[in-house]
Amino acid sequence: MTFVKLENTAESMTTSVPSDGPDGLKKNVLGTSSIAFIVISAAAPLTIVAGIAPLAISIGGVGAPSAYLIAGVVLALFAIGFMAMTKQVKALGGFYSYITAALGTHAGLGAGLLAIVSYNALQIGLYGLLGVQASGALATFTGITVPWWVFALVGVGLIYLLGYRGIDVGAKVLVVLLTLETVIVAILAVAVLAAGGATGITVDSFAPGTVFTPGVAVILGFAFAAFMGFESTALYREEAKNPDQTVPRATYIAVGFMALFYAFAVWILVQAFGSADVQAIAGEHVADLAFVAMQQYVGDWGVALMYILIVTSIFASQLAFHNAINRYALALSRDGVLPARLGTLHPTQRSPYVAGSAQSVVAVVIIVVFAALNLDPYLQLLIWVNTPGVVGIIMLQALTSAAVIVFFLRNRGLTRRWYVVPSATLATLALLGVTLLVTSGMELLTGTSDLLFNGILVAIAPVTFVVGVIAAGRIKKRRPSAYARIGGLSND
Repeated sequence: MTFVKLENTAESMTTSVPSDGPDGLKKNVLGTSSIAFIVISAAAPLTIVAGIAPLAISIGGVGAPSAYLIAGVVLALFAIGFMAMTKQVKALGGFYSYITAALGTHAGLGAGLLAIVSYNALQIGLYGLLGVQASGALATFTGITVPWWVFALVGVGLIYLLGYRGIDVGAKVLVVLLTLETVIVAILAVAVLAAGGATGITVDSFAPGTVFTPGVAVILGFAFAAFMGFESTALYREEAKNPDQTVPRATYIAVGFMALFYAFAVWILVQAFGSADVQAIAGEHVADLAFVAMQQYVGDWGVALMYILIVTSIFASQLAFHNAINRYALALSRDGVLPARLGTLHPTQRSPYVAGSAQSVVAVVIIVVFAALNLDPYLQLLIWVNTPGVVGIIMLQALTSAAVIVFFLRNRGLTRRWYVVPSATLATLALLGVTLLVTSGMELLTGTSDLLFNGILVAIAPVTFVVGVIAAGRIKKRRPSAYARIGGLSND
């Protein structure tokens, strides 16, 4: 691997990025819109609206839409510092590289391992939901019943093939799928607004009396989880056109779009059933509130289309996470932490296809185990596997925001906007608060009040981080040259 060293004139720190030689990923293939589509797709917006928002309404009531705006504001603050780091630390590893640069190599490897585990948990857990939704859609349209795991395994194969073909091919698929998700929500919105809602159009959801309530505070964890994956913009730096501009633009577009999309779509659901009744109705229709609204305001064809687009929404999310996982694996492989084989790129597609193969094999094994044990694909595969991923990503966001503060206070000579450190400080405090909310309200995510079980799921993320820290110490003693490369940085 050939590297270009970029000297930081303010400090002795250097960053290492792959050259434009034959060992690198495809160059100049992703513009702002492509990166934005990739990371927004990871959040599966339609799946969130149809699958999670009803539960948020049943708990948070009329004020539920505001929770997504609050999450958007906090993550916008986070993005300011996050993007300021991308201009200084140009390595491939995203969270992993930024935390290494500011908090040290041990914390950096802990973050890298946590990122790999968390993104895998998010991606693989979704195969349970994909299988359930695809199986249900087929049964609804044809009366044919096919086991969920068949669709899950087919999904693994299709996602691998798209990842193998390269990020530009996957991006084109995601553009189409995300556009369709947006269109179906727009159709429902137009129908509800044209009918004047259930009891007239109101903005009660955004009034202070409904926003600042215990119920809305409880569902903030759901709101933050709905943005999962937006932070992976930095992972595509090597493949982006003019990355110093496209990556920040894509990040802000992704945060802004998701905040407005979620708040608007959930508000439409509130209007569809009326402020006075929506919470009770959502409690009775947690699994199908969006479908009930679609049936009432649009009709059978809208319900049928939504069934199909829920499946494609989940698929799009998994493809986006698959790409992010492969790039973390590539970064850790380049740095000598993971086996060098995982860093192999396809000679013509320039995709990390070996890392993609490994990720797909892990997914297949987990799907087969859950199917063989006859475990529930939704309540067990999705919930058990996804939950540690949600906790892990929020932890990584908090650590990265703290890293921004440390990095710029240490490197005062670097050019930056005056508000970068204050924004990162506010984001760090808010993300720590969200971490506490999510972990203390774990029963809402898992659907069980079993303290031991919930405790185990919460512990997976911090334990993974600690394992990475310990591993860094062992690498330092046994392979100092590999230790020096951790984070894609040159550590003196």
